[in-house]
Amino acid sequence: MITVRPIENQTEWDEVLLEKGAHPLQLWGWGEVKAAHNWRVRRVGVYRGEELFGTAQLLIRRLPWPLKALVYVPRGPVCAIQDREVVLEELAHYAKKTYHAVALTIEPDWEGGLALPGWRRSTNTILIPRTLILDLTLSEDELMASMAKKTRQYIRKSAGEALEIRKVVSREELDACLAIYKQTAQRAGFALHADQYYYDVFDKLGEYSVLMAAFNDNQPVAFLWDVISATTSFELYGGMNDLGQQLRANYALKWQTIQRMKQWGLRRYDMNGLLNDGVSTFKQSFAEHENMLAGTCDMPLSPLYIVWDKALPLGKKLLRKLKNR
Repeated sequence: MITVRPIENQTEWDEVLLEKGAHPLQLWGWGEVKAAHNWRVRRVGVYRGEELFGTAQLLIRRLPWPLKALVYVPRGPVCAIQDREVVLEELAHYAKKTYHAVALTIEPDWEGGLALPGWRRSTNTILIPRTLILDLTLSEDELMASMAKKTRQYIRKSAGEALEIRKVVSREELDACLAIYKQTAQRAGFALHADQYYYDVFDKLGEYSVLMAAFNDNQPVAFLWDVISATTSFELYGGMNDLGQQLRANYALKWQTIQRMKQWGLRRYDMNGLLNDGVSTFKQSFAEHENMLAGTCDMPLSPLYIVWDKALPLGKKLLRKLKNR
């Protein structure tokens, strides 16, 4: 008999997820971050008798009546390939029965499409499926060999500058990195969360939050913020100020961060999305390949799904117009 049951102990949850090689966005701390910012969180296991063979951290968002709720799984669920269909079927049933959800939306950490009955691709993307994932089981020489020639040169040049690259450990240093991030956002034209969101990532992820910075005269000039699991490092945020640009600090910083993740025994370094912009061009200079994950997939759970599917893009357009006024 297959059942879906909540797992409410943090230690138990993280131990299971780390053992299964889950993505860091499925760890307990990430759910706590989202719970502090307008989401409900439920961690569930899918059991065959007493055998746990699937897990998912569900993020639940209340929607206006009559849509009721959306259930979203970032970079999950976590299960073996042969169990995907039954795990997804059980999670969809759970989301409908427990939360009366209009849809179950997943963005799994799986390469290739999701060709299962009832599921459909959605354009309402949160996490970009086109990305670049480095194989950290390769040697450093092999990783360097796949980089663009200019990237190798800039790594060597920036490593020779007066830079100290280390982990950020204090709130004061975190605030200095956030000041850089605000400059970067203004320069590139993207929106930011309130400061408290980043404080929560820093605090609630604990040892799974790795904020690295390049310092010049004890002041950060560039930073790169990853979250990690036992197998995967996932870039969340990064930026640099004018001096960081002059020193090309982002090259040495990124390479030393990759080296550190490799030394810790992680197997994958995910650069979290590729667009057609300068940041993506920088990411692409670190390897010759790209990766395409399954993308955003919906299981409609209500006759009102079509309303939700069409209303969400319109809502996003309206918000963009209001922000630009």
